[in-house]
Amino acid sequence: MQASQTQATRALLALVIVMGVLILAGTAGLVAVVVHRLAHPAAPAPRAGRAAPLQEALRPEPAGTRIAALVRQSDTVLAIALTGGGPDRVLVWDLGAGRAVAEIRLGP
Repeated sequence: MQASQTQATRALLALVIVMGVLILAGTAGLVAVVVHRLAHPAAPAPRAGRAAPLQEALRPEPAGTRIAALVRQSDTVLAIALTGGGPDRVLVWDLGAGRAVAEIRLGP
């Protein structure tokens, strides 16, 4: 009986030590994430109060123009593939500024 109690006590001690190490590692990881996020703030999100910017961007486009694809390039840049109403083109949209910054024509 004494031997089984000794083994159980050792196993329990080992589990307590392992759990203590895991708690310390988790706490250190959490502190590291908080410090990293404070040192590298996220890019500002676009303001919700604006009018629909893509509708404004497509207003001067010819009739029949449609959005074929919309791809986010970074936190603040979208690439919008437009077809119809003339040659195919890609519009580069800056979310922070709320306007088109470039247009790439793909056809003749």
